[in-house]
Amino acid sequence: MVEINDGPSLRAALLEIAGDFSFTWTPGARALFAELAPERFAELGHNPKALLSELTNGDLERALTPEYAIQLGRVQARLAAERERVTWWEERPRPKDFLVAYFSAEFGLDQSLPVYSGGLGILAGDHLKAASELGVPLVGIGLYYRRGYFRQRLDQGVRQVERYPRNDTSRLPLTLVPMAPVVELATDDGELVPVRIGVWLAKVGRVRLFLLDTKVEGNPDWARAVTDTLYGGDRQNRLRQELVLGVGGVRVLRRLGLEPSVFHMNEGHSAFLQLERLRELVEEGGVDPEDAIERLRASSVFTTHTPVPAGNEVFDEELVRRNVGGLVERCGLSWERFRELGKAQPDDPAFGMTPFALHTSAYANGVSALHGAVSREMWQPLWPDAAVDEVPITSITNGVHVRTWISDELEDLLGHTNPKLESALDLSDQVLWDAHQGAKQRMLDFVSTTRGVGGLEADILTIGFARRFATYKRASLLFSQPERLAKLLDDPRRPIQILIAGKAHPADEGGKDVIQRVIEFARTPEAADRVRFLEDYEMTLARRLVQGVDVWLNTPRRPMEASGTSGMKAALNGVLNCSILDGWWAEGYSPDVGFAIGDEATEGLSEEEQDAADAEALFAVLEEQVIPAYYDRKGLAAPARWVAMMRQSIARLGTEYSTTRMVAEYTDRLYLPAHETAPREPSPVG
Repeated sequence: MVEINDGPSLRAALLEIAGDFSFTWTPGARALFAELAPERFAELGHNPKALLSELTNGDLERALTPEYAIQLGRVQARLAAERERVTWWEERPRPKDFLVAYFSAEFGLDQSLPVYSGGLGILAGDHLKAASELGVPLVGIGLYYRRGYFRQRLDQGVRQVERYPRNDTSRLPLTLVPMAPVVELATDDGELVPVRIGVWLAKVGRVRLFLLDTKVEGNPDWARAVTDTLYGGDRQNRLRQELVLGVGGVRVLRRLGLEPSVFHMNEGHSAFLQLERLRELVEEGGVDPEDAIERLRASSVFTTHTPVPAGNEVFDEELVRRNVGGLVERCGLSWERFRELGKAQPDDPAFGMTPFALHTSAYANGVSALHGAVSREMWQPLWPDAAVDEVPITSITNGVHVRTWISDELEDLLGHTNPKLESALDLSDQVLWDAHQGAKQRMLDFVSTTRGVGGLEADILTIGFARRFATYKRASLLFSQPERLAKLLDDPRRPIQILIAGKAHPADEGGKDVIQRVIEFARTPEAADRVRFLEDYEMTLARRLVQGVDVWLNTPRRPMEASGTSGMKAALNGVLNCSILDGWWAEGYSPDVGFAIGDEATEGLSEEEQDAADAEALFAVLEEQVIPAYYDRKGLAAPARWVAMMRQSIARLGTEYSTTRMVAEYTDRLYLPAHETAPREPSPVG
């Protein structure tokens, strides 16, 4: 280890830590940067490389106290131990040529790399982190968005307005890979133009993530703008993004000399990778087109994330033809045969990315048991001769990356390098309660300093609701009976306070209306200053909320919630879930770990009837179960029944709904079978 004795040597050591996203889940690593300039670090989105670019060697030398040097040494030792330990993958018999290529339109690794929008991206980021910890050979492919996803502000304090600050690669932990493969993209007039792709490398522990970028010298202006914003632009631009991700991603892997044995599509945005793989087999390998489809199917995994039909990407057929017609011809397919692959039923008017992915994947899954059942029913027309329960879509329930989302207080109690969540069962009521209260106070301090939301009290039952403001998630359900809610907020003996955060999609005016209604209620006298909307929801705020609130509320319209991973993050921190029995909560719930809103009986009712029944059930569970349990102290500082539920939530749900379990399950149930059934020479086992 290099001796750290001056500003330049400290800078080099910190840059080495910041150059790998494993710093985001290494205990003590964030604090190394936060201590240098706490306010500026927060302003920079907790971006360590950006902070270091602003500090002089003199600043760093002044920070290098004996205590800081000891702290730095501990972090370096933890990172070294992580790199050197024997992994789960290395401890088992394994094929030597096994490699998974994991494609996703977004990756949420950390707030400092804002190329994610929400749950899909956070899940993808957690997937990479768990693969690194387990040692599963995996490489990620995504897009680098120069302006990322939008930052949220409120116009006149009530209406969402989007802003798109530009990302600066020189201030991000990214490395430019010296290559520029080409993808053919169509102009608005239909002319195919070669577009060069830049490639950025992000290190995620043992895993490499390659982010593709069209802002490359020599590309026309419209092509340079393709990867400007996440899910941005018109339908033509969205299609171009998906071609860059899918076709370009495969070409990048080939230029890197990587030969994945398994291709995993995280949602349908990357499904055009199958078209490029098909072209390789037919044009370069001389394989018959239909045989080629079966070959690539055998090594393909597809995960669908939404049970909402409108959430599955579709494109006008003529638009698709203008962009990929030439590539389809090179695959030896007629247009009629290709369009069949993108339709659930023959008379579908558009080309669907989900049907295309399902038609070309032998392995497919939903992201909870209930979502798997919903998906089998939704996509049964692709297998018209099969009964619904025979449709080949299984389920692997999502998980969350424990070390990213667990609070510092619990990590101190349960272990830093590998928190033993089951050890929560051995913690006394007071120790666990004090840890939670510490996380709660840190959350309240955070929202006060970063969002200007003060006046909240740590001894009041605090409910958190934070997620994408899609209308089916029903953020307004809690406000559907304002008089009843007002009584709960201002109860002199057992009050509650509510923290709400989330973004609506820029084109979702209905979601923006819900945000506005929530804020307008929060400003009424009836709200008693105990309902607060927290602007600009992002990963750092999410971490504080899932660690610090007392109750995590989720009110989707069943069965539209595919999974709901935010509730898992809360659960592993002992924050009790209060949720509709949808997504993961339909399988995770029991009375000793949280609260259920209603039951399955409302499924099948009209939306109005379902909303009314669920609103009634929500208020009933708050009034009759949640609030009494929280305030049942019996003269003690900690509510014994509540803390017992916290203990079970951490030990049981935190363990079961982790990405450690999830990625191991993907490996054993999908990746290894796909690797073994793909038609090629058998590989030696090591």
